[in-house]
Amino acid sequence: MDLLGSILSSMEKPPSVGDKEKKLAKERKKRMEKLQEEDKKRKTEFQTKIEKEVNDFINDSTKTRHKYEPMDNIYRSIVHEVAEVAGLTSFSFGESDDNRYIMLFKKEFAPTDAELEAYRRGEEWDPEKAKQLAKQKEATEEADRQSALTKKKFTPSSNYRDKYKHLIGEDSAKEAAHNLEPNKQFGFVPSENKKDKRSVEETMNAIRAKKKQKVESSESDNPSTS
Repeated sequence: MDLLGSILSSMEKPPSVGDKEKKLAKERKKRMEKLQEEDKKRKTEFQTKIEKEVNDFINDSTKTRHKYEPMDNIYRSIVHEVAEVAGLTSFSFGESDDNRYIMLFKKEFAPTDAELEAYRRGEEWDPEKAKQLAKQKEATEEADRQSALTKKKFTPSSNYRDKYKHLIGEDSAKEAAHNLEPNKQFGFVPSENKKDKRSVEETMNAIRAKKKQKVESSESDNPSTS
């Protein structure tokens, strides 16, 4: 073997295309595993921090609510989980994902529907203002009820008897007002307008007596022969 052949044989073969891809894939995997480990570490540290804050909140008798700054969905889920385990009530507020935040409530001081609606509208909750609004609403509703109870009966704007008495005469109008006759097509006649004012029982007895009298009269007109 000559010198050139000796040198070439001692050199390593260049890596093939397949070997390069395998190497790159291995490096990507290592980077991904490193990122995952870092993310897991951050979440663990965040959960530990939240658990401490939740515990401090529970032991602080002066606080009934605790508000967090806006955070990503992943971290909000951790807060909700920690709060649930600790026996707290938690709600997320905010329109977009960038400004959504969490508020924790002690269960013995659960928020009212009005308070939750205020947070959802992006407003700060003012208990004193809410009490005043509730009193005003109650007073308005009570005034409406009283108004409905004491509502005056409808009074026509004109006296129709006086308006038309020149056409029918005042005496005729008064007479018509006292002699009201119901429309018989409705099948109802007031008792005071009935000619026969006997009771049903008296009427039935009279009918039976007439029938009996008719039978006796017929028998007397046609005596039976033996």
